[in-house]
Amino acid sequence: MKIPKAIQLVTESFERLPGIGPKTAERLTFYLLHVPQGELDRFAKSVQNLKIGTITCSTCFNVGEIDPCDLCQDTRRDHSILCVVEQPLDVIALEKSRKFQGIYHVLHGKIDPLNNIGPDEIRIAELVNRVKGERVRVKEIILATNPTMEGEATAMYIAKQLKAANADVKISRIGRGLPIGSDIEYADPTTLERAMEGRSEY
Repeated sequence: MKIPKAIQLVTESFERLPGIGPKTAERLTFYLLHVPQGELDRFAKSVQNLKIGTITCSTCFNVGEIDPCDLCQDTRRDHSILCVVEQPLDVIALEKSRKFQGIYHVLHGKIDPLNNIGPDEIRIAELVNRVKGERVRVKEIILATNPTMEGEATAMYIAKQLKAANADVKISRIGRGLPIGSDIEYADPTTLERAMEGRSEY
C-alpha cells in the first residue's frame, strides 16, 4: 500500500520530536487527519508563531515574551538568591511549587562529553559574569541541575568556576528530594519543595 505523501511528511516530522516513536507518530498523524480543518489551521498557526512570539531573556536566558522577562523584572522576588537550572521547563516546574521566590539562570543544557557538549556550549560563562556584575549582590547560588551524572558534573564544574572567579557567594546544591536519574520537569511540587528546602552547601 502506497502511503500518501502528505501523511508520510507529517509522520516523519513527528518522529523527529523527542520521545516520539514511529507508531506514536502515525497515531498522531491520523488523529490530525480527522480534526476539522479550522482546528488544524489554528494548530499550524500556533506552531508557526512559536518562535516569532517568544524571546530569550538576555539576563536569565529563560524563554518569555519580553526582555528582560517577567521574572527578572519582578521587584517582589529575592534577587539575592539565584537558582541555576538546565532548561526553561525546569523554571516552570519550580514555579509551580510556589516555594522558590528568587531569580533564575537557565543554562540551556548540561555538560555532556558523549554528545560533544562542553562548558562553552551552555550558559556558564554568562552565569559567572552575571554574578560578578549583578546590581543586587547575589548571596546564594542554588545549583538545581538534574540529579544525573551529567547534571552532577555540570554543578561541580560551575562551583569550581565560581570559586576560581572569587565570587563571594554561598553555593548550594539542590536537596536529594529528587531521585538520581530523574528530571526536574517531571517532579511533583511536593518533591520539588523538599529538594529546595533540603539543599546543601557546595
